[in-house]
Amino acid sequence: MQEIAPPAAAERPNIPEFSVSEIAGAVKRALEDRFGRVRVRGEITECKRYPSGHIYLSLKDENAKLAAVIWKSVVPRLGLDPENGVEVVATGKLTTYADRSSYQLQIDRLDYAGAGALLARIEMLKQRLAAEGLFAAERKRPIPRLPRVIGVVTSPRGAVIRDILHRLAERFPRHVLVWPVAVQGQGAAEQVAAAIAGFNALEPGGAVPRPDVLIVARGGGSLEDLMAFNEEAVVRAAAASAIPLISAVGHETDTTLIDFVSDRRAPTPTAAAEMAVPVRLDVLREVKGLDARLAGGLARTMNERRLRLERAARAVPDLPSLLATARQRLDDRSARLDAALPGFVQRRRLTLASLAGRLPHPREGVAARRNALSLLAQRLPTALSRLAERRHLALARIRLSDQPVRAALAQGRTRLEALSARLEGASYQAVLSRGFALVTDADGHAVTRAASVAPGARLDLRFADGPVRATADGVAPRKASPAKPEQGSLL
Repeated sequence: MQEIAPPAAAERPNIPEFSVSEIAGAVKRALEDRFGRVRVRGEITECKRYPSGHIYLSLKDENAKLAAVIWKSVVPRLGLDPENGVEVVATGKLTTYADRSSYQLQIDRLDYAGAGALLARIEMLKQRLAAEGLFAAERKRPIPRLPRVIGVVTSPRGAVIRDILHRLAERFPRHVLVWPVAVQGQGAAEQVAAAIAGFNALEPGGAVPRPDVLIVARGGGSLEDLMAFNEEAVVRAAAASAIPLISAVGHETDTTLIDFVSDRRAPTPTAAAEMAVPVRLDVLREVKGLDARLAGGLARTMNERRLRLERAARAVPDLPSLLATARQRLDDRSARLDAALPGFVQRRRLTLASLAGRLPHPREGVAARRNALSLLAQRLPTALSRLAERRHLALARIRLSDQPVRAALAQGRTRLEALSARLEGASYQAVLSRGFALVTDADGHAVTRAASVAPGARLDLRFADGPVRATADGVAPRKASPAKPEQGSLL
């Protein structure tokens, strides 16, 4: 029996064996140890905010793309709000995500990638807000000439608030309310917008007086330092402000979006204070000048009125002389009236006497009327008898025009009906209706003899309901000659 040797042990490679978790952990440690905290520049894309509060996005350039995440606890501390298409510099820790065998950047800070990216973002926001009409000139309101209360939105520390208060005290001291805010960094835009809205929320006449004008101010700085005043929240809060607003952000060469929506733009915070109030001495001089002009105008007006009154007084006649003349005229008219009245009465008497001589005596008129009445009384019986005769005649006519006329009409109607019946009986139309026909030649003459009809002659046969044309074939033999009709032939 041959002994079989056991098989040689398989050669084992010297490559170490790892589990998936060990490999993932090793890759994570190597990646984090190699890079640690990094700053990555790229354009934001695929930005999504989840209900959990985390933000997932990717950073890309022309050759590659890097996944990134911003945890919910980090979002409030970001320097900006991530948006697609914005080029940023992200600071964070490079790590792996073992469940998907991928690596990602855990971001804890975002900054704009240089002034070019900031300007591009500002320009896009500017165009969008301008399309909504927030920068329209008709929205601008005038600044009150002398406000009672001035509201200032700025940092409580620094030279800006001191410059504003000092300038206001120099020109025209006013009641100033300061709403302290952060003017740069995280949350600065939200604080500025809340301050503008808070001043507008104050009730007029309340415990805290409502400002008549607002000043939003900040000192100069870089574009990144002034970004809070380029945020949409601040611009919309300034546009919605019911209180006139002066923007004084940065130096004269600095321009932010709040400058376009504010009612007035000041190149510096000090200039904003100068716009808010006039110089008190200038106002006093102006008031004194207006007072002098008013006094001079009143004096000139009084002199003009006095001269006009004097000219009018010279044109008015002397009242005592007018009264004396009128009184004398009245006395003259009274004397003439006393003398004229008796003469007038005498003339009327003479006229009446002459008329009375031409008038007949009333007795003569009465006698004439009596004679006329006697004649009428004599003619009255004759007239009455004639009137009676006329009435009898009218009654007789009425009587005659009733029954006899009716009888005559009835008799005439009966006679007419009898004549109509005789006429119908004698009419050849009645004969035609009994089956006879009227024969005429082509010229319309009545044919009374058969011998007068040539063969082939055209004849018209008229029946009761209409004519019929016929052609004669010849004369038929007759057994007896009928009586000759007087006119026409009825067959």
